[in-house]
Amino acid sequence: MTEIYKHNKVFQLESGKYLPAIEIAYTTYGKLNKNKSNVVWISHAFTANSDPAEWWPGMVGEGLSFDPEKHFIICANILGSAYGTTGPLSVNLETSKPYYREFPLITVRDIVNAHQILADYLKIDNIYILTGGSVGGHQAIEWAIMQPKRIENLFLIATNAKFSPWGIAFSASQRMAIEADSSFYEDKPEGGAKGLEVARSIALISYRSSVAYNKSQAEETNELKGNFKAESYQRYQGEKLKNRFNAYSYYTLSKVLDSHNVGRNRAGLENALALIKANTLIIGINSDILFLPEEQHVLKQYIPDSELNMIKSDYGHDGFLLEYEQISSIIKKFLS
Repeated sequence: MTEIYKHNKVFQLESGKYLPAIEIAYTTYGKLNKNKSNVVWISHAFTANSDPAEWWPGMVGEGLSFDPEKHFIICANILGSAYGTTGPLSVNLETSKPYYREFPLITVRDIVNAHQILADYLKIDNIYILTGGSVGGHQAIEWAIMQPKRIENLFLIATNAKFSPWGIAFSASQRMAIEADSSFYEDKPEGGAKGLEVARSIALISYRSSVAYNKSQAEETNELKGNFKAESYQRYQGEKLKNRFNAYSYYTLSKVLDSHNVGRNRAGLENALALIKANTLIIGINSDILFLPEEQHVLKQYIPDSELNMIKSDYGHDGFLLEYEQISSIIKKFLS
């Protein structure tokens, strides 16, 4: 069930700016038990929504790792997104017009602050499992640092404590693609659509591995061609995202990625990660070229008593969405 929580108070941002009010779209599955001890909070990644059963079907559902028959599952859409939470296409209450390019800079901490407000509203004092992959992992790490007593078990999948210059280079290239689309500056819902298609194509290269592409997009003949499967795939995926997202949210969230650094104003990364008290499971992917395996080892090194498992996958970073059998097996073993 997806609902909208309206927080009709000024929401202060880490940058010093503010939003006059915010709305948060969230989806729940299952029921909260009497002891309120069965909460599973799932933090979603870049362009996902608040319905994890839709984008993580191998992990959320009856008989799966996160089971509505056992757990009260919550996933909240992130600030800046296109799926019901306040973002660039929302109306600015102070101008009565959509924000578009005027939407302020937001950070992972701002997103987590919003979700903490939602958790308070839902009277969730203890989170049995907090989990997320990729940008969802960024949120989970921040929350576990900000409110260490609230989180019992922390599952971090294909993520890192600080976004790398390598990752920022991918983000910047995607923003450049959007900026090259003149319609982005027209401030209309479909603005920047062509640029968004190109941005998604760039992103996909970082999400998958060469092995995955060379298997799935291989040509079946040796004939001279002008249009290859790999190109058709890139164009299809770009158009697919364009039809469900918007360039302004994409642009905004790419900057959220870039600014992720748990060590900011905490005397560095090592000191920040040491604040985590949850039982922590870290899962990395051997072929991930965006959130590198060595970054998972950094998490293991500095999060007290944490456990690290590396899985083998040809899918690259997208393995956090697709390798649900391996991930489920690791989680089951950890919890037992």
